[in-house]
Amino acid sequence: MDALEIIRQIGSVEELEKAAQSCGRDAVPAFNTHIHLPPNFSAFETVQEAVEQAAAEGLKVLGAGNYYDFTVYESFAEGCRRRGIFPLFNTEIITLDEPLLRKGIRINDPGNPGKMYLCGKGISRWSALSPRGRELLAAIRRNDAERMRQMIDKLSEHFRRCGLPIELDDRAVIQRVVRRHRCEPSTVTLQERHAAQAFQEVLFEKVPPAERIGRLTALFGTAPKSAPQDAVGIQNEIRSHLMKAGKPCFVPETFLSPAQAEELIGHLGGIVCYPVLADGASPICEFEASPEELANTLLQRGYWMAEFISLRNSPEVLVRYVRTLRQSGIAVTVGTEHNTLEKPPLEPACLKGVPLPEEVKTIFWEGTCVLAAHQFLSAHGKEGFARPEEMSDVTRRCAQIERFARLGAAVLKRYFEKLSRG
Repeated sequence: MDALEIIRQIGSVEELEKAAQSCGRDAVPAFNTHIHLPPNFSAFETVQEAVEQAAAEGLKVLGAGNYYDFTVYESFAEGCRRRGIFPLFNTEIITLDEPLLRKGIRINDPGNPGKMYLCGKGISRWSALSPRGRELLAAIRRNDAERMRQMIDKLSEHFRRCGLPIELDDRAVIQRVVRRHRCEPSTVTLQERHAAQAFQEVLFEKVPPAERIGRLTALFGTAPKSAPQDAVGIQNEIRSHLMKAGKPCFVPETFLSPAQAEELIGHLGGIVCYPVLADGASPICEFEASPEELANTLLQRGYWMAEFISLRNSPEVLVRYVRTLRQSGIAVTVGTEHNTLEKPPLEPACLKGVPLPEEVKTIFWEGTCVLAAHQFLSAHGKEGFARPEEMSDVTRRCAQIERFARLGAAVLKRYFEKLSRG
């Protein structure tokens, strides 16, 4: 079944808008609006593994936010339907803001001034993308593929010079991803983590544990901090010692501008959403220096939604930022990413596993309902969230958030009722 057909079958727009008028606020369930699914680099081997963990934890809503290929969304939607979970379809785009780069301003990447992550939430048009949308998406994939090809070649040469002839190229790394996740090569967008994992795996195959510290010291120019059998730690050190700016295997990235990313998200039918790092960086990035300044900047840019990966944040800082953004008329959501091999719980929490404060959990759930409403309307070909005429002042913005949250709550209620009836 088509991924969006699962959403369209909930009912007509007229039915659900009527139901929303009398839809009350139920208890807030477990939910997560942002994880990465394979073949993106992910904590999960398969889409089904992610869905099964979500079901085991009692999540009722789960959102995927993959880079640049959405083929897995059909199996994701079907898996969610079978396990009683509402699926959200999103994407993530890396951009470069040239003016902020020139000023040395860090946005939401603490190591790279000018580099900005943006999310497209509630996308609905990936299978019928416009020519301009296809052009932008193809440019991202082409630029990423060329960069990863060059970086993997540099890694192979560096390992060879250090006495470890590991002959990997981009095709070989893609094939490893294909075997691991049983996917088509055309769906793979190689990331730095894929390359680091491939080189770590071959190194472990060729070098016994007793010899690894010496070999890694030669590769890195300094002794590794990770234990010789710590695969994930060694992968991270391959990235930090060899693949980052100023390191021997670094290749500069070619990014879309924020305006181009916003355009692509529009063609995909999504909401432009800013991922907030806050105290996930120390010190906090200049772009996010205070919640008030961040809210004003996002509103000036026309970003009406923000998202937190709350495992990075202390409860105190999270409350300040989430409260300020919501009071400014910005809808807010939360996820976990799960874009490393570590596998924490899927239900979001704060730094060190501290539970989300009830205030922010309620706001995050409201934002999740807004997303459900937007995706439902978009699936029916209707205009979704963030209508420009309704964003002129804080009162109108907050009213639209509340209206969409009511509709989303009705959408979710009807979805679960239909599932319960089989």
